[in-house]
Amino acid sequence: MTTHHRFRPRVGHIQFLNCLPLYWGLARSGSLLDLELTKDTPEKLGERLVNGELDIGPVSLVDFLDHADELVALPDIAVGCDGPVMSCVIVSQVPLDRLDGARVALGSTSRTSVRLARLLLAERHGVAPDYYTCPPDLGLMMQEAEAAVLIGDAALRASLHDAPRLGLEVHDLGRMWHEWTGLPFVFAAWGVRRDYLAREEETVHQVHRAFLDSRDLSLAEVGKVAEQAARWEDFDAEVLERYFTTLDYRLGRRQLEGVAEFARRVGRAEDAGRVALLESSPGTRPWSR
Repeated sequence: MTTHHRFRPRVGHIQFLNCLPLYWGLARSGSLLDLELTKDTPEKLGERLVNGELDIGPVSLVDFLDHADELVALPDIAVGCDGPVMSCVIVSQVPLDRLDGARVALGSTSRTSVRLARLLLAERHGVAPDYYTCPPDLGLMMQEAEAAVLIGDAALRASLHDAPRLGLEVHDLGRMWHEWTGLPFVFAAWGVRRDYLAREEETVHQVHRAFLDSRDLSLAEVGKVAEQAARWEDFDAEVLERYFTTLDYRLGRRQLEGVAEFARRVGRAEDAGRVALLESSPGTRPWSR
């Protein structure tokens, strides 16, 4: 990917393991040199994209719906699941239907995971817990709460290492959603600012192609990606390979149905109706599979 502009596109990168396959191939292909990359949490990246500090980047689904008029989604790239997700979980000391009025710790400000957890507890389990936000430390959470909602690497650590040791139940939000609706769930989409797209359409298409190529290369060599990541993470290569292949990095027709269904169930159907996808440019593969 070569950009012939004075300014490199300012692109966001979620600093969780779940996004590693989307970036690993960029380093391999040299495309990283053409991007000004900012690493942060999903909610901080969403804020930066919305206020114009980034041009392109991942944005949590709820934030995307909030700003559907200002952003266009890059097709066929997302972080989601079609069944279990492994890294968005409710960890509980008691069965979920016994959480009515109980304290539930929200270990993250990721509005999408929190909204999904609240929706599932209210609609599927008929409970209205007393929610509060705190840092994602499972041991501390369980001293004050009956259950906790965790996302990202903290959720992986809790469900694979800590919960079994502490005798806690782990409920996978992706699996719960899929059992309820039969649909995939999209946690984050890749948005581009409409004003940037109008100015730099060719650059946006180049960045989009680079990300799709990176993802495809990473998933083709997923054993190697997992092996490298295992050197500096708390998880072994086998677990990471399972994680990377459990996640769904696509945004096609079924994933969009999942987005629309979530929006409908949380009373945001109108916002989902405003979600626009980047039109394919010549040479970009068609997005719907």
